[in-house]
Amino acid sequence: MEEFGIKTSIHFGKNALEYLKKLQGAGIFIVTDPFMVESGLVENITRYLKAGSYTIFSNVVPDPPLELVIEGVKEVIKQKPDTLIALGGGSAIDEAKAIMHFSRQIGNLPDMEFIAVPTTSGTGSEVTSFAVITDREKGIKYPLVDSSLLPDTAILDASLVKSVPKSVVADTGMDVLTHALEAYVSTKANAFTDALAEKAAVTVLRYLVRSYTNPEDARAREEMHNASCMAGLAFDKTSLGVNHAIAHNIGGKFKVPHGRTNAVLLPYVVEFNADMTEFNPREYTPAAEKYAAIAQLAGFGGGNVRAGVKNLIREIRKMQEQLKMPAGLKDCGVLPEEYQKQKDAVAQGALSDACIRTNPRKVSREDILEILKRAYQGMR
Repeated sequence: MEEFGIKTSIHFGKNALEYLKKLQGAGIFIVTDPFMVESGLVENITRYLKAGSYTIFSNVVPDPPLELVIEGVKEVIKQKPDTLIALGGGSAIDEAKAIMHFSRQIGNLPDMEFIAVPTTSGTGSEVTSFAVITDREKGIKYPLVDSSLLPDTAILDASLVKSVPKSVVADTGMDVLTHALEAYVSTKANAFTDALAEKAAVTVLRYLVRSYTNPEDARAREEMHNASCMAGLAFDKTSLGVNHAIAHNIGGKFKVPHGRTNAVLLPYVVEFNADMTEFNPREYTPAAEKYAAIAQLAGFGGGNVRAGVKNLIREIRKMQEQLKMPAGLKDCGVLPEEYQKQKDAVAQGALSDACIRTNPRKVSREDILEILKRAYQGMR
């Protein structure tokens, strides 16, 4: 027997932030990054809150480290707020999740409400039970997985992503596509997650380049914001695959942005999972059939499964070019000597990553090293 449920209440569309008017608690703890404070963007939240009812904790950095989580937990336990609001991209929400999780346990705050307000369209973290925290000393990213990490409420307001820089739109958008495709072919996929993953993937294929090209295209930005959330709902139930297993370790070792890493890896992972090295027009793997289905839905399917998979890979690479993204890790600034030094550690870390368990094709150390080799050079 299988089960599908959504814990997080999602508020979306025009004026979604007005939900915050309902907060009556005397204590609100906002976790966000320094840019949100310095640019005044945090006022998009505070304008709906009573003066003096909130505290802003802005000690958030990309790839949030353990020490900042500890600092945030101490502040929450000290203040004992009624509500914790996470405002920002994946790093802010991940840090807030960890702070919330440990504060509820250590500070005996089981009823503290947790609201996530994403300002990028990428991680889907506002609806997932995942968070990624970095151990700087070891250079390792640790995925945290627990249902208690799920926000109680998510607020999707596309006005918050209107000013996102183009490079971030590209990185986060390709992260959404990777989430959707990995959820779609996961060994834990089901009819409900497939519906969400399909819609998310096709939406990205149709709207990401539009969103990147024209920041004033409100329809494209809103579609991408919703797609990010839908992909998050899907992979929260299915987990991910080898793409993220490798990316988690590349991020910790080489400091390449997560979405960019996923984008570089994606064509090679799709090709690997489809497993079409031996030509047999009548037999295809389930993953290959699903990839071809996405291509068909997006309007570039081809006459058969093989053509559909190849067209999907071709479209991913075309998008990378249109988004002015690097073709390989080498182009991301990873030096050859650094790559040679760390590639075995990356492969070993990927094999130990929880995401690899739900990859549709069994993965060996040699497989990962081959994917890495091709992704480093940007080999076609």
